[in-house]
Amino acid sequence: MSESAMHESAPAGSAPAEPAVSEPAVSEPAVTEPAVTEPAMPESAMSEPAVTESAMSESLAAPAESAAAPAESAAAPAESAAVPAGPLVAETGSPAVRARSLGARAAALDAADELAGRRELFALDDDSVYLDGNSLGALPRHVPERLQEVIGRQWGELRIRSWTESGWWEAPERIGDRIAPLVGAGPGRIVVGDSTSVNVFKAVVAAVRLAGPGRDEILVDATTFPTDGYMARSAARMTGGRIVPVAPAELPGALGPRTAVALVNHVDFRSGRLHDLPGITAAVHEAGALALWDLCHSAGALPVGLDEHGVDLAVGCTYKYLNGGPGAPAFLYVAERHQDRFDSPLPGWNSHADPFAMTGDFAAAEGAVRGRVGTPDILSMLALEAALDVWAGVTVEAVREKSLALTDFFLECVEAYAPPGRVASLTPAAHAERGSQVALRCAEAPLVMETLIARGIVGDLRRPDLLRFGFTPLYVGFADTERAARVLGEVLREVPAGPLA
Repeated sequence: MSESAMHESAPAGSAPAEPAVSEPAVSEPAVTEPAVTEPAMPESAMSEPAVTESAMSESLAAPAESAAAPAESAAAPAESAAVPAGPLVAETGSPAVRARSLGARAAALDAADELAGRRELFALDDDSVYLDGNSLGALPRHVPERLQEVIGRQWGELRIRSWTESGWWEAPERIGDRIAPLVGAGPGRIVVGDSTSVNVFKAVVAAVRLAGPGRDEILVDATTFPTDGYMARSAARMTGGRIVPVAPAELPGALGPRTAVALVNHVDFRSGRLHDLPGITAAVHEAGALALWDLCHSAGALPVGLDEHGVDLAVGCTYKYLNGGPGAPAFLYVAERHQDRFDSPLPGWNSHADPFAMTGDFAAAEGAVRGRVGTPDILSMLALEAALDVWAGVTVEAVREKSLALTDFFLECVEAYAPPGRVASLTPAAHAERGSQVALRCAEAPLVMETLIARGIVGDLRRPDLLRFGFTPLYVGFADTERAARVLGEVLREVPAGPLA
């Protein structure tokens, strides 16, 4: 099965809505960001859990080193989100005793979870555990009804009038302003549209043009998801630049007077390693270059702080932690200080200062609108807008706290349930270096993931040997987490062991 050309697909051997995941590829610190204040959604009122960091055994706490996930430092986010302290049960008691102990803790954590009520907003069942939101987020229940209104009334009755009367024309900027608080950006800095790949191309070329003469080197995260590398190389051909692949940990040492821009992933898509956005951005600026960040695995999962940390440009997808739906439009962030000089390599009629003048000469619009190209995909865009309603009253900080607690608990449960030596975590144990997923190396990964999915535990696979589990705190709970680890342990006992390199 092959991976789609979009910025990541879904689990191996599963539903048609989520293309195969067996393809390999190369594409936060706590920062106070405002909550999104969209219309209130129903939510159960629950108190916040008291949390302290739990111990994890060495085999899972110390991630294996690999070229795909270089070790590096990151500014530390709050450490308060770990699982409540308790004895690690990996080596004591029978399997039944361990399961009862971890199951009881999961129930207590769910009862105290202030975000638990959000799960009701999603189209999920109790027969499966969905841990692939880092590839495709779950469907918010109200989106189909919203789309029916868009199709039936706005398109079916108002037709062309909806470009003005239903606000279709302003949708890319309006929805961008709703995403902005989730990534620490002010209004007027984000435009929604096109794919992540297209936005990477626009941003890299624009960055080289902003950098000016004499700066022809484009530093690219060597562990990146492949589309970023493909687009960067094309941008280099267009601008006469040179690609310099570099591991994020080594990036500060690779900067120089010829560096135009550094393109870096905030979270490594394979390992879940969180890179040091504030530190790397500061180093890039000290060298006189621009910092361009890919937020596909962090937007909606953890605080980003684009404005606070002085990021120049950023791109991200909306179908993962933002739950915008398959193929949902991506977003492009342009810092306010660069907007009047942002020179897109794809100037379309939607980014013209007067699009309906239909003149032969191009005059760029003001602001982030310069990032637009052609007519927006209204159905996908308005599905995304509706999906963002689930963020009403939720802060990114609360999501991050639960994310760390979930991944801590999962690692502990895996240590308790998995046969010794069968899996090893690539995901850093340190909170400051961890995104919202756990990646486990497993020699029998393809068969293990296929079996897990058949038993209702939906994660995904990165060949040859990575099991990935994404934790979306708006709809994943602690009982889900314990169940996933328990079933993983059962499957590992059934699947014959192979050599783990």
